[in-house]
Amino acid sequence: MDSLITAAGRALAAGDPLGALNRVALRNDAPALALRGIAMAQLGDLDRARTLLRRAARAFTAKEAVARARCLVAEAEIALVSRDLTSPVTTLQDARMTLEASGDRVNAAHARHLEIRRLVLIGQIAEAERRLEALDPGPFSPAPRAAHELLVAGIAMRRLRTGAARAALAQAARAADQAGIPALAAEVESAARALTTPAARRITNGEEQPLLLDEVEALLASKALVVDACRHVVRQAGIIVSLARRPVLFALVRALAETWPLDVTRDVLLARAFGAKLADKSHRARLRVDLGRLRRAIRRLAGVNATKQGFVLVPRRGRTVVVLARPVEGEHSAVLALLADGESWSSSGLALALGTSQRTVQRALDALAGEGRVQSVGRGRSRRWMTPPAPGFTTALLLPAPLPIG
Repeated sequence: MDSLITAAGRALAAGDPLGALNRVALRNDAPALALRGIAMAQLGDLDRARTLLRRAARAFTAKEAVARARCLVAEAEIALVSRDLTSPVTTLQDARMTLEASGDRVNAAHARHLEIRRLVLIGQIAEAERRLEALDPGPFSPAPRAAHELLVAGIAMRRLRTGAARAALAQAARAADQAGIPALAAEVESAARALTTPAARRITNGEEQPLLLDEVEALLASKALVVDACRHVVRQAGIIVSLARRPVLFALVRALAETWPLDVTRDVLLARAFGAKLADKSHRARLRVDLGRLRRAIRRLAGVNATKQGFVLVPRRGRTVVVLARPVEGEHSAVLALLADGESWSSSGLALALGTSQRTVQRALDALAGEGRVQSVGRGRSRRWMTPPAPGFTTALLLPAPLPIG
């Protein structure tokens, strides 16, 4: 490898893409194309970066499998940053195995980190945690060590282990400082803000209060009866009843919990559960049936008693009733939650992360765009959607599978 390639590589490792381009901008050999692609990615021109990396991968010969694998890993990272979550997973896995076989542990570990980050984005937290635990960060240099600790912190926040998240963020900050890469330090600072901004709302006796992540953790560990609107479960002291697939029952229990200790009229319950403005006999009959189903579903945690005006929630052993709600609610809030990370998402990536069809996501995006709440860039398959982050809120409780339910 010649001196210019070596110097450009060192500049990229130090977070100086312009310095790297000054050395290889006019060259079209495979190593230079690869370095130019990485430099353009660091500068934010992801489409150009992807094109250069693909050209580099094709330009490397069959004897340069390791160099080609590094290009594939870099391209996979660009796809992840672009929220193109449908890119073939096997391509990254094959590249990682090539790097492991050649003894390139640093880039192989980076490929594993990318696999884990993708799992976190699509909500497969348990699998991401299992794979991360299998990695030994001891031999890592400061930059990959910071990336590793950021993953540890991200998973800990989604598991509501705020103490572990703080410890990991502190280690990430130290590693980023040692690496001397400003962009990496900024990423650590951005992740740390999730612990100091409201992550949810607590609704008790009709009054709302914003909660930080550690306060959410404390609430779920308390003896209160929590109607969790983030994951549509009712929980108390380790007992969890999921109503995620029974939306009518959850709408009823949430309405009862928000008004507790007062009762809720039948008309309000009909409106909340069925959207009925004018109730008839069939609506009232259905309400009685669904309230009976709700009583059976949550009988270990609370009862539902009839009153003169309607119904009231009666927790076992006189516990406090609390509703844990998302900081931002409303139609298409799940799509907005993912877009609130400040990155640009493809509609296919959003569909994969939300576990729904791309057609459903596209309808939501069109509706939000009509309201001016999201915007798109690009066309066709390169089209991406974005929105400014919601001011003053963290999205940790809005992302897929953020709360433990078992």
